[in-house]
Amino acid sequence: MDNKVYTFTIHLDWKLIAFISQIDRFDASWASIERREGQSLKQLKSIATVLSVGASTRIEGSKMSDAEVEKLLNAIDLTKLEDRDSQEVVGYFETLDIISESYQDIDISESGLKNLHNILMKYSTKDNWHKGDYKQHENVVEATYPDGKKQIIFQTTDPGYPTQQAMQGLIDWYKSDKTTHPLVKCALFAYEFVSIHPFQDGNGRLSRLLATLLLLKYGYKWIQYVSFEHEIENRKSEYYRVLRGCQSQRPNENVSEWVLFFFDAIVNIQDHLMQKLAVRGIETNLSPREKAIITFIGNNPGCKSGDIAKKLGIPAPTVKRVLPDLIEKKLIEKHGTGPGTNYTT
Repeated sequence: MDNKVYTFTIHLDWKLIAFISQIDRFDASWASIERREGQSLKQLKSIATVLSVGASTRIEGSKMSDAEVEKLLNAIDLTKLEDRDSQEVVGYFETLDIISESYQDIDISESGLKNLHNILMKYSTKDNWHKGDYKQHENVVEATYPDGKKQIIFQTTDPGYPTQQAMQGLIDWYKSDKTTHPLVKCALFAYEFVSIHPFQDGNGRLSRLLATLLLLKYGYKWIQYVSFEHEIENRKSEYYRVLRGCQSQRPNENVSEWVLFFFDAIVNIQDHLMQKLAVRGIETNLSPREKAIITFIGNNPGCKSGDIAKKLGIPAPTVKRVLPDLIEKKLIEKHGTGPGTNYTT
């Protein structure tokens, strides 16, 4: 059955209903999980922040690894943010932090979104001329791939009055629609925002931040402990393919495929969160030596048993005895055979 929501068509079927039901069942159980896992959640939030910042900026072309992002965020020196990647990382981090701490007070309005954009682009000196204001020139949605190549995904709303009108329409719908399920509204808002592409730059990053903001506003607080952005990065080709497919029908497009993609991403990160909490539960019973080995492997993916023994000062036979136990507990993974054997978390 097809339904009209805002300017879109959505095919309401059992798959969509099942996704909503699954996400909301998880949310209903979250309060008890949060009480039980308090300390673990603090650690997961810190990890998720690094993953989110790194992934969302890399989607837009940044070259910084998660390790580099973490190092930068642990010792931010605003006087040394000379390269664009560092500027974007710190801007994204500050915007995400403000959303996490003050989501209830952030108004979904044109001024509210412009303020978030201003914070996002705060340290990008190249963007001083347009940050916090709607675009003045045409822009397109481009995919940037690891080799530096760019591919146009779709055209966006024209600058000037068309963009202003489209943003007013989106926000008016968001505030007035009291019947559409909150999860559907989150998916549609993120989609329409990135389709309009209201700012000269930073739209992709801000669209993912807005998805987190809206989910928090609707009470889906567990989103703080996982990385929606990391999930999108892992499915970058699918993400762009779905956007392009829906956009090709514009205006008044059928966005069912996008909504299903959005929900599937949420279900996946819910699963990842529960897996991480299960691992944390196992880790509490590990010896200090086992914890040290896991931490070392996490910080040095692809390391070999000899590297672990040398760097941690643990006898090689002991390391070789501990590693199979950690593999069995699914805390680390083994890759390769013989001298080429290496490990990751």
